[in-house]
Amino acid sequence: MIRGLETSVDIWNEEAGQTLVALHGFTGSTATWRNLAKALPSVRVIAIDLIGHGQTAIPKQISRFSMQEQIQDLEEVFCQLELKKFTLLGYSMGGRVALSYAITYPERIEKLILESASPGLRTSKERSERCERDNALAEKIISNGLISFVNAWETIPLFESQKRLPHDVQEAIRFERLSQEEEGLAGSLRGIGTGGQPPNWMVLEKLEFPVLLITGSLDEKFCKIALEMKALLKNAKHTTVNDAGHAIHVENPAEFATIVEEHLTSFNTNERI
Repeated sequence: MIRGLETSVDIWNEEAGQTLVALHGFTGSTATWRNLAKALPSVRVIAIDLIGHGQTAIPKQISRFSMQEQIQDLEEVFCQLELKKFTLLGYSMGGRVALSYAITYPERIEKLILESASPGLRTSKERSERCERDNALAEKIISNGLISFVNAWETIPLFESQKRLPHDVQEAIRFERLSQEEEGLAGSLRGIGTGGQPPNWMVLEKLEFPVLLITGSLDEKFCKIALEMKALLKNAKHTTVNDAGHAIHVENPAEFATIVEEHLTSFNTNERI
C-alpha cells in the first residue's frame, strides 16, 4: 500500500548489485521490461505500474493522477525498498515521469535514461490544446470501451514501425494494452498527460547527473526533442537506434539492452558534445 493506493512492483534479478528502476509508457505495465531484465542478469531491475496502469489501483479522485502525486508515490516506493541511489529509466510517458522525479529528488539519481521522452510542452497554448485533445480521448475511452480504443491506438503514426514486428510480439503488445482499465487510462490522460504536466525545459540545465537520451531514427519528432534537450543538459549523450521507431525496447530489444548496459557501466564523464 503506497499512500493509500495499492501499487504493483515487479523485481527481477534480486540478488544482483546495481539497481535500475524502469517506468513504462502509456497503456504499458511492468511486463514491458521483462525482456530487458532477462538481458541484464547482473542488474536488479525494479519495474513499477504507474497510476492508472497495470495492477496498480485506480484512484477515485482525478487529482490523485497528477504528476506530483505520482512523484510522491515513487518516492514512497523507493523508501519502502530502501533504495538510496539508483539509475532511473523511463519510456515515453514513463520518461516524463522519470525526468520529473529526477528533478524533484536529484540526490536519488545515479544516472537517468530517457527513451523517446519529452520535458513537456513549452507554452501554455500548447498545453491547453493538448489537454483538450487528451480529455476528448479520455471521454472516447469511457464511452466506446477499451477494445475500440486499442484498435485505434495501435494504428496511430507513432507506432507505424511496430507493424513490422513478429506476430507474437505484436500480440503481446496488444495483450498488454487490453489488460488496462478504461477508468485508469482516462484518468492518466486527464491527470498526467503531456498537456497537464508542468514543463521541465527550464530546469534541464541545472541537472548534474549523466543523462542518456535514446530515440529511434524513424521517430523524427522525438529525435528532434532529444537534440533540443541535449543542448540544455550539462552531462548528456544522445543515442539513435537505426530503423527503430518510438518503442526501441520493443522494436530492437537486443540493441536497447546493450545501450542500457553500456551506460550503466560507463564512468560519469561530461559528454556534452
